[in-house]
Amino acid sequence: MTSASAASSAPHQDVLRGILLMLGAVAVFSTMDALIKHLSAGYSSLQIIFFRNLFAFLPLLPVLARGGGLDLLRTQRLASHLGRAAMGLGAMVCFFTAFALMPLADVVAISLSAPIFVTAFSVPLLAERVGPRRWAAVLVGFIGVLVMVRPGGHGLVQLAALLPLGGAVLYALALIAMRKLGRTERATTTVFYFTLACTAISGVALPFVWRTPDAEGLVLLICVGLLGGSAQLLMTQALRLAPAAVVAPFDYSALIFSIGYGFLIWGEVPDWMLLVGAAIVIASGLYILHRETLRRTASSKAR
Repeated sequence: MTSASAASSAPHQDVLRGILLMLGAVAVFSTMDALIKHLSAGYSSLQIIFFRNLFAFLPLLPVLARGGGLDLLRTQRLASHLGRAAMGLGAMVCFFTAFALMPLADVVAISLSAPIFVTAFSVPLLAERVGPRRWAAVLVGFIGVLVMVRPGGHGLVQLAALLPLGGAVLYALALIAMRKLGRTERATTTVFYFTLACTAISGVALPFVWRTPDAEGLVLLICVGLLGGSAQLLMTQALRLAPAAVVAPFDYSALIFSIGYGFLIWGEVPDWMLLVGAAIVIASGLYILHRETLRRTASSKAR
């Protein structure tokens, strides 16, 4: 079944709702990113990460309870969950720190390179076969990353660009780990252990970086967690209602939201090199998604 036929096999209303939910998830995540950038001027990334994960439990817990309750805690792959959480936490540290140093759209644009790294890493880590067309798309995507990062440039912006780039690499590794966990673990189990581990690890570091928030800061820190948990639920529901090949491309709308927030709040205007590089990365990512969909379709037909 091709991506088009997969979409047509699902009720049209569900596909439309899935797309709208994905756009809603991206909008909520983008709002969270803008709040994180605002908070990063006065709070450590680890303190923000603690609130991001602790209060994400509030919208997540009712859904997790309906999905299996305490049965979700049963796993024989605790080490794998902790490894995935460590990579995800490292990605958060990179992205949240970058928000304090770079324009919002720059961080988001560079983070969109994660699918390119997933494809590259899937060969040694998942023993997947990547054909010449997808390798060509990966190479083109890396060119787009170089256009955005501008190696050899001078100044803090170019150096700081290594942070979201490192975050994209760590996030890609976390996605690879999620693929491995997905063979035996439910998605709700992975979400629970990831959120719990990130809360616990950042909580251990909290005494060393703590700054007592004022009333406004406390409200915003709590909102970061509530938004993050809510966005996760919206994205999960979107992927449940519609094929991933249909809704996943709308994830790239994050760049539009980040440009809007950056301009309205901080007066940030992305330069043409960032936009060109982002366009190359997005085109590469969409092509990789297209080839991945064809590959999975062929694989399912062969069974």
